Amino acid sequence: MVVCGDDGLAHRLAAELRHVYGEQVTLVVPASERSVRPPVVGRARAASALLDRMVTAAVGLTGNGGTGGGVGVGSGSGGDGGGEPPGGIRMLEAAEPNESAFAVAGVERAHALALVYDDDETNIRAALTARRLNPRLRLVLRLYNRRLGQHIEELLDQAAALASGGSDGGSGFDASTTVLSDADTAAPALAATALTGTSKVLQTGGLLLRAVERPAARTGVSADPGLATLALLSPTDSAGPGGDQGPTLLPDAAAVRDGGDRGTVVLEQVAYTGPSLPDGRGVVPWFASLFSRRLRWSLAGMVGCVVALAVALWLVTGIHPLRAFYLTLLDLFAIDDPAIGESVGRQILQLLSGLVGLLILPVLLAAVLEVLGTFRTVSSLRRPPRGLSRHVVLLGLGKIGTRVLTRLRELNIPVVCVESDPEARGLATARRLRVPVVLGDVTQEGVLEAAKIHRAHALLAVTSADTTNLEAVLYARAVRPDLRVVLRLYDDDFATAVYRTLRAAHPLASTRSRSVSHLAAPAFAGAMMGRQILGAFPVERRVLLFAAVDVGGHPQLEGKTVGEAFRAGSWRVLAREESGDAPGLAWDLPDTYVLQPSDRVVLAATRRGLAELLGRRGRTGA
Repeated sequence: MVVCGDDGLAHRLAAELRHVYGEQVTLVVPASERSVRPPVVGRARAASALLDRMVTAAVGLTGNGGTGGGVGVGSGSGGDGGGEPPGGIRMLEAAEPNESAFAVAGVERAHALALVYDDDETNIRAALTARRLNPRLRLVLRLYNRRLGQHIEELLDQAAALASGGSDGGSGFDASTTVLSDADTAAPALAATALTGTSKVLQTGGLLLRAVERPAARTGVSADPGLATLALLSPTDSAGPGGDQGPTLLPDAAAVRDGGDRGTVVLEQVAYTGPSLPDGRGVVPWFASLFSRRLRWSLAGMVGCVVALAVALWLVTGIHPLRAFYLTLLDLFAIDDPAIGESVGRQILQLLSGLVGLLILPVLLAAVLEVLGTFRTVSSLRRPPRGLSRHVVLLGLGKIGTRVLTRLRELNIPVVCVESDPEARGLATARRLRVPVVLGDVTQEGVLEAAKIHRAHALLAVTSADTTNLEAVLYARAVRPDLRVVLRLYDDDFATAVYRTLRAAHPLASTRSRSVSHLAAPAFAGAMMGRQILGAFPVERRVLLFAAVDVGGHPQLEGKTVGEAFRAGSWRVLAREESGDAPGLAWDLPDTYVLQPSDRVVLAATRRGLAELLGRRGRTGA
């Protein structure tokens, strides 16, 4: 695997491929002269131009991460995002991802290449070069422009198909192109972190899934197996028989039953069970969508006055109630004769009716203008309803915040947004989803209180400013010390330091500080393993892969029942994709269901088991 990038995502991705998937990784990064990075926008292009002026066009090699030529080679261990990558990863330093750098990195022999530079043009130019050098190479690109990404993906896939003649050469590796965005890949993990406290999730079939460790069940008490039992944890008694035994991946029913005091790892769905916002159905919510709350109360008050005047006229004059209501309306609109010669009570009621009629005119005008949208501005955003509780407060409606908001509402989680910019891109999404929004600077007193932070379930701070996120979290913790908080921080080292400090200061509260590169790396790593790879869950020192596989062409699955296709310790069929009017995943497959060639299934497998199932040569251990 070859990873090329100029920020923390490249280092995170290399570490994920090496330590989770056990792959051989070459990391290509900017030369050491660029340790002080320019601003994010245009960083790769500016840095490349700077180094091009400093080195000759020839590409040379130097030892120990040398800096005298265009490409330097080195390896070592260290932290994410700033220094050298973790041990076991080969590192190259290159001015730019050009043909010479790819030759040194061995792209012609690589299975996959990830291009995760900040600059879209740099990634596209490098992808075109790499596809020409190796048409069978699997490509993963990081692009912010999603529409352009779709066209580039189709173009590169078409080029690969033409160059390979539509065949993969029997290697079992697809020469696919996958375009990903940081915001799209990080949003599910941020949503799951706010809901459950864990960012290690798997997204498939519109669902968010997580692996949960559960202690051994007490005698006589049956444990909930969730969607599936994925593993048995190592025995707790290391001194007893089998105490040095590791976890048992994908055990059969007998192994689970005889597990004794061993805990289990089960797969379960991430779901929200608290109160939700109104869904907008019914006559009253429809009426509420047309008029603001203040105008609705004004209309209700006017109707009450009209009814009261009609009742009073009926009581004073003794006429029929319907005639009294009719005369009252005539008085309101000033189209009846004056009550000359009538009783004093009737004359007073006519004057009051005329006054109420004058008051109704501006209310009716305001109602018409609101319906026509004349007054539809930012001020028309919904405000947090009274009594709202157990909701998520989302700070920031930029690129990341908008994706997180959409994912939270897909899970039917009530959200209140806080945004300081009245022109933020996410306000249109919030208005479309009918999500309450508080406009204001979150660092100012009273803004978080307006978002009902004291009754919230969690706080998600995902603005683009680290200091704003940190200040908001600290203020929220001062208001409510046990609040679950998740904050987005750009720098991994800073995120780790903040996490440790907040956990020490509030040990009983859930705290998560994550960089976008930390959350996006698993999705990029899964794409490098192949389009069929959905994700991976670590189980102690081993790992389980989740993949979507077509049954046709796999004799271990085709024509067999779900029970017969299960191979303990290797793979297990979990769900089947359903098509038709209601596409999704069927998780309750009986063991007697026969897998058809046209079926596409989701399965859990070890690395060795998946390599065997897909017909690959084993490159890593189990």
